[in-house]
Order: sequence, then C-alpha cells, then structure tokens
Amino acid sequence: MLSAEMRQRRPRPETEEKSSSDRNTEESRDRRKRNGVGEGEDKGLRWFLPLLVLGCLRHMSATSNIVHDCDEVFNYWEPLHYLLYKSGFQTWEYSSEFALRSYLYIFIHGLVAKPASLFFPEDKVRVFFSVRLFLGIISTITEAALVVALSRKYGKRLGLYALAMLCLTSGCFFASTSFLPSSFSMYGVTLSSALFLFEKYAAAVSVAAAGVILGWPFSILVVLPVTIFSLIRGPFVKVFISGLFTSVILLGLSLYADYLSYGKLTFSVFNLLKYNVFGGGESHLYGTEGISFYFRNGFNNFNFAFVLALLFVTIIPISRKKYVPDLAIVVSPVYIWLAFMSLQAHKEERFLYPIYPLICVAATAVIDSFPDIFHDKYSSEQSIFYKIAKGVRPLILGLILCASHSRTFSILNGYSAPLKIYQHLQYHHDEIEPGSVLCIGSEWHRYPSSFFVPAYIEQVKWIDEGFNGLLPFPFNETLGGTKAAPHYFNNKNKATKEQYFGDIDACSFFIELDLRRPYPARGTDFSKWETLAAIPFLDRELSPAMYRSFFIPYKWAENNVFGLYKLLKQIVPSD
Repeated sequence: MLSAEMRQRRPRPETEEKSSSDRNTEESRDRRKRNGVGEGEDKGLRWFLPLLVLGCLRHMSATSNIVHDCDEVFNYWEPLHYLLYKSGFQTWEYSSEFALRSYLYIFIHGLVAKPASLFFPEDKVRVFFSVRLFLGIISTITEAALVVALSRKYGKRLGLYALAMLCLTSGCFFASTSFLPSSFSMYGVTLSSALFLFEKYAAAVSVAAAGVILGWPFSILVVLPVTIFSLIRGPFVKVFISGLFTSVILLGLSLYADYLSYGKLTFSVFNLLKYNVFGGGESHLYGTEGISFYFRNGFNNFNFAFVLALLFVTIIPISRKKYVPDLAIVVSPVYIWLAFMSLQAHKEERFLYPIYPLICVAATAVIDSFPDIFHDKYSSEQSIFYKIAKGVRPLILGLILCASHSRTFSILNGYSAPLKIYQHLQYHHDEIEPGSVLCIGSEWHRYPSSFFVPAYIEQVKWIDEGFNGLLPFPFNETLGGTKAAPHYFNNKNKATKEQYFGDIDACSFFIELDLRRPYPARGTDFSKWETLAAIPFLDRELSPAMYRSFFIPYKWAENNVFGLYKLLKQIVPSD
C-alpha cells in the first residue's frame, strides 16, 4: 500500500512559487530568448577578445594621451610626486586648513608609483607612465566585464558593437588613463553596471560604493539606479550589508589617510561636499559655462554616438522586450547626470567622465535596434526596409568610429607638445650646473607635472604674465609639508604676490608658447634666449573648427594654423 502511494506521488508542479533568485534567472533566460539568444546558441563573448583589444587600446592611451586638465596635474600628480620625492606643487585644496582632497586616492596610486620609483630611480618620466599603465589596466578590466555582460545578456553583436565604441570613441580613449577621481568613478560605474547585468547584486552595490568614496562623491547620482534596483532584486539584507560594509571600511580608511596626511582629524569627503553644496557652491569662482556646454562637449567626444545615446528613450517602446528593465536601468544615469550637471554653473569636461561608457552602451543599443523599427511595422524579416536597416547598422557604427579616430588623432597631434617639450630637459643635464631654475609664464596650466622635471633643476617658478587667480605653491617642508596650512592660500581664488617669481634674469630655462601674435615672444630675443627645442602646437583661435576638431587627411596640416611650443635657455653673458 505504501509503495503504491509512493508510485502515485508526482513531482511538485513547476507553477509553485519559486525563490526570487530563481525567478530572476528565468526572467533573464526569457529575455535572452526574446533577443534571439537561445540556450546553447550564443553564450556571449569570452573574456579573451575584450581584454586583448581593450588592453591594446588602453596601452596606446597610457603612452600617448595628453594631460587634458591642469587640475589633474596640480591636485593629483603633484601630491603623488611629493610623496615620492619630497618636492612638488600644493594647491589650496590640500592645505590642512581646507583639506578638500582625499589622500587615500593618492595612496592607492602610490602602491604602483613607489615600486616604479625604486625600479627607475633616475627616470621619473617612466614612473609617470607606469601609473598611467596601471590606470589603463583598471579601465581594461572594468570595460571588458561590461562587454562580456552585455554579450551574454543581449547577444554577441551588441557586445561587439559596445567593444568597438569603448575602444575607439575619443571620450573613452582620453578618460580611461586620466589620473582623476572622475575617471576612477567611471571605473566603478562601469564595473557595477556589468555586475548588475551579471545579476551579482551585492557585488554591484559594493563596487558602486567604492567608486563613489574612492573616486568622486558626487557620482553617487550615477550609481543610484543600479544600487536601488540591486536592493530590490537581490536578497535585500545581503545587498544592503555588502554596500554598508564596503562604505564603512573605505570611509574609515579615508579618515585615517587624511589624519596621517593633514595631521589632524578631518574628513576630506565631507569637506568637499560642504564646500560645493553647503558652502554656497564656491566652484563658480573657477569659471562658468552655459547650459549647452555638455551637449557640445559630448558631441565633440562621441560625435553621432552621443546623439544616438540621447535617443535611447525613443526606442524603448519598440525594443521594450529587449531592453526594459535591465538595460534601461543601466543607461538611465546618462539622462540623470546630464540634467544635474547642466544645471550647475561651473562646468568642466571631466565632470562627464563617469557616464562615458554608458553613452557607448546607449548608442550601441539604438544602433542594434534599427531593424526592430521596420520589423514591427511590416511584420516580416523579409521586408526590404528591414534588410536595409540591418545593413545600415555597421555603416553607422563605422562612421562613428572613423569620426572618433579622426578626433583622437587631431587632439594627440595638435596638443601633445607640452609633454614632449619638457622631456627635452633631460638632454641638457651635462651642460648645466645643478641649481637651475625653470620658469613658466602663461603656460602654467599646461605644466605636465614635476615628473617631467629632471633632478638637476632645483626650482620651478611662475612668471607673472597676466593671470590673476591663485596658483599652486611648492609643498613647504618647513611648515610641515602635507600638514601645513600656509597663510598664502585662500579659497576665493585670489592671487597673492608671493606666487610669482620676480627675477627673470635668474631663470635658466623658460617655457613659452609662441603663437606668432603681434606682441613679441621671449624666444624672438636672440640676444638673451637660445631655443633648445620647438614643437608645433595647434593654434585653436586661428584654425577652422572643422579642421582643428577632426583630422582630415591632406587637409589637417594645410588648413590649420600652428604656433611653436618652445624650451628656451637663457644666454649667460661671457665675462
């Protein structure tokens, strides 16, 4: 009787309630099937190809990228140089009176820079590029994860399109190896988005927290959608505790790093928020831009891909089954961040870095959806319009990538002179006595960092050529180095007399940009200055917008106007 009852037992029906993780897995499988990605049919891209291709392009970026922003030099490269060599420039943000910048971010890069400085004791330039290669490796890993996640969820085609965009769009090429908190936040946003698509919700929230705390606190708006939906989808307690634990640990480390560096109990993350939000938004002192700034900037860095990314919302009704809700959640920060940042008075290109990879994802999703527009209308894959739309996809992608490569090539060739000219200093070590002084006038904002200044040059000095804002001062060991609160710093961007060097005759070398304007350049006075090196530099004011922005073969050099970036040596009168 018992055995008969056992034979009559049936397995539990599949309609019974399943756990949330089971439902998420089935929903993901259903989405893949709707996208034409069946079980055993398309497992997505393997890791090797994205890592290889992105690795090559990020190596190119690390070795050829220019320094796009003086903030990168004076707020990050210079403090790192000081920690390694006990010399470098300090900005008012690093004064212990204000303590707006986190030394934990600098320490992280010091883990690479310190061994590199021991391995290359006589070549600081190699230390500089070692740190850049480290940034390129992080970028490669995070972006490869996003590509693999996209391909596994939406098919190889979307993954390959995204891979091409991430590799070749100018914005990603430049931002990927910039030593900036906004780039670090970009790494966090990219990896957390990938983990969200992998359905690793606890890890996604932890990485998002790391990107915000170690990188840029304001980027919390960018990771908000992924964080909220990860809490909703995953086991809430596990996801919440994971994010909380990561945040507490990193905030504690940041507090400790600030205490060691500033010599007092202070919290740079809170100080930065206080200055920019609760302090009345003093960042407007450093320049303001109109509401269209980021849209113009986005087009410059992504050309038509930026326009397509903004059109992502328009394809949701057509491709709802494919991209809602997961991809829509991942892409939504593009709109949130653009709206928020456009309302701020102070705008800079680097502020958009956290959403750069998401712009690529949104644009590739739109390109991939072109055939869907006609498929739904004509209900047939044999429609001529459907076939044309499929053929247009690689053409549009190719156009975007060609324009991007043209933009990148133009920037690198037009504005790389500062990095190159400073490296000429190392060739004159034998003919100059120690204690030389390098002077810089209006080109202070293109100073590539003290990593490019050889040890035989004792001092770098600023010469007054009309700038009326506050310039960085050398870290003062006498006052306490990183713990100092020098009296000459202020948070109102007001220049002080002490920032300029008054004795031009004491300058051994001088860096200038000769744009051949009506007023004379120092390098034209051959009785006092000898030109040691001169490299062409694109004259932005006199060059047509089309030709200076994009490299057009045979037309770029012909139509643009160039000045000369010069390294001058003062001629010492013979007795």
